[in-house]
Amino acid sequence: MREALFRGAFDYRLLPPRESASDGLFAKLLPRRIRGYAAWAPHIQVTVAALITVFIGYQVNLGFHGAPQLLIGLIPAGAVMMTLVRPVGAFWISLISTPFTGVLGDSWDGQPWTPSAFFAHIVVMVVVAARTGPRTALWMWIATAAYGASSEVFLGGFGSDTPQMLFFSALALLVTTMVHVRREAQREVTVQRTVTAIERDKRTLLEERTTIARELHDVVAHHMSVVAIQAEAAPYRVENPPPELEQAFVTIRENAVAALTELRRVLGVVRAEDYEAPDAPQPTLADLDRLLDNVRDAGQTVDKVITGAVRELPQGVELSAYRIVQEALSNTLRHAPGAAARVEVGYVLGGLGLRIVNGPARGLVKPSPGAGHGITGMRERVTMLDGEMTAETTAEGGYEVTVFLPVAMEQRIDPAGEDA
Repeated sequence: MREALFRGAFDYRLLPPRESASDGLFAKLLPRRIRGYAAWAPHIQVTVAALITVFIGYQVNLGFHGAPQLLIGLIPAGAVMMTLVRPVGAFWISLISTPFTGVLGDSWDGQPWTPSAFFAHIVVMVVVAARTGPRTALWMWIATAAYGASSEVFLGGFGSDTPQMLFFSALALLVTTMVHVRREAQREVTVQRTVTAIERDKRTLLEERTTIARELHDVVAHHMSVVAIQAEAAPYRVENPPPELEQAFVTIRENAVAALTELRRVLGVVRAEDYEAPDAPQPTLADLDRLLDNVRDAGQTVDKVITGAVRELPQGVELSAYRIVQEALSNTLRHAPGAAARVEVGYVLGGLGLRIVNGPARGLVKPSPGAGHGITGMRERVTMLDGEMTAETTAEGGYEVTVFLPVAMEQRIDPAGEDA
């Protein structure tokens, strides 16, 4: 009780406007011009309750006229308005002011609560319970019951309205407590859903990065193996090579083998237990026609446009570009069945441009929801290559993915040089 009703009872605690009130069911029924004021609905309700208290105190025939009759409504109304800034203190003001309003009234109107004080005290307890919690509501009801019992002892039981006060206040506090508990449960569920969504996004990101690491391992391992083999065979292509050259090639081979070993050891940390290395080589843009044929076999119309001078790019860029196109077309099949798609590949001086665009869904097949892994995986591949990517809906209701993968001049592969 000390924690609920005494410690910091008169601390300043302004009631803030309700968050996201404009999106509520009640707010949607309001005209658009006043919908923004829905956040102040609790303040408006408390103010209306205070005005009703003043009206009750002024209209009920208490045997007085003028200032005393007005004070019978103003004092409890002040306690009601006080709940907006000092909620627990408002309860004490409402309880302590009850004898004064009772003295101003007549005994046949109810003792110890006059009609205005009766209404105001229940309103105060409801607002305080809504702002604090069930524990405070229980202690407020017990304090009200203790005051009502003591007033019957000292003032007599004639015309006492304590039983009515305890009944109606218990009913109001019970409803308020149930609403409060329900809101707290909803808030907890919202927090848990947010945390779960964040963790799911992190897990998706890690899974995509792991997949990219596995695929790039095969690319890097291939090149490192070629370096090791060429370093071992190079001395035999030169007649009577000097010892320094032989030692240099031995060092190159040893470093390549060591790097390949470390690469496999690091990849073992992220490799799943049931992962099996692919038998076929990793795909490149040269395999794009085969991918488009498979998509067309699934019933989707796909066009391909290539601009610029086609050239061989680093295998990591080729693989990432192929996977991006593959994922974008998979998203089209999943989210826009029956829509026509277009794949544009542009070879420019500074790198490679991709544009995959599709129209709105057509036909009777309904779109199937996804987990959001596709866009995440594409962004990870683009980020890994220091590229740029946009993914957004089109004005026609379709979807467009635009990617640019930079390729520096020194990174381009010269087939003639490699053969040499």
